[in-house]
Amino acid sequence: MAAGCAATNKATDWLTGKRPSDTEDHVILGAPSADEYLTELNQLAAGDPAKQADIFADASSAARLTPGPSTNLRIALVLATPGHAESDFVRAQSLLREILAQTQLLTNAEIALATIHLNSVERTIVTTNEANQLRESTSRAARTEEQALSQRLSTAEAENRRLRAELADAEQKLEAITSIERSIRDQE
Repeated sequence: MAAGCAATNKATDWLTGKRPSDTEDHVILGAPSADEYLTELNQLAAGDPAKQADIFADASSAARLTPGPSTNLRIALVLATPGHAESDFVRAQSLLREILAQTQLLTNAEIALATIHLNSVERTIVTTNEANQLRESTSRAARTEEQALSQRLSTAEAENRRLRAELADAEQKLEAITSIERSIRDQE
C-alpha cells in the first residue's frame, strides 16, 4: 500500500490534484547543457582559425569515436556555424534532420538548439542557392550583352574596312581623273 501511495504521489500530487509539468526538461545522463553548446559555438564564431580548427577536430573526433545524439548534435552545430573553414550547411542540415528524428534521446534544450539551427541552415541554403542563381543569371546576361557588343563591334569594323576600301578606290579614281586633267591642260 505504501508503494502504491508513493507511485500515486509521483504521477500526480494526489493531495493537491496537480500533475507534474509536461514541459519540464527530462534529464539524460551525460548530455551537455545548452550553455556548453552555446559557449563552444561562441568560441567557434569569435575564435581565430586555430581555435576554430581545434573545435571542429574535437567535435568531429567525438562524433566518430562515441557516436550518439549529443556528439552528432555537437558536430552538426559546428558545421552549421558560419564563418570558419569547416562550415558545411548541407551536411549540417542532414545531420540535424537525423538528430531530430531521435528526439527521445535528446533534452528539450538540445531539441530546441537542433530545431533553431536546422531552420537557420535551411534558410541559408535557400538564400545561397538563390544568390548563386542570380549570379549565374547576371553572368549569363553579361555574357549575352558582351556577345552582342562583340558582334556590333565586328560589324562596325567590317563596315570600316569596306568604307576604307571604297575610299581608297575613290582616291585612286580621283587621282586618275586629276592626272587626265593635267595631261589635257599640258596638251592645250
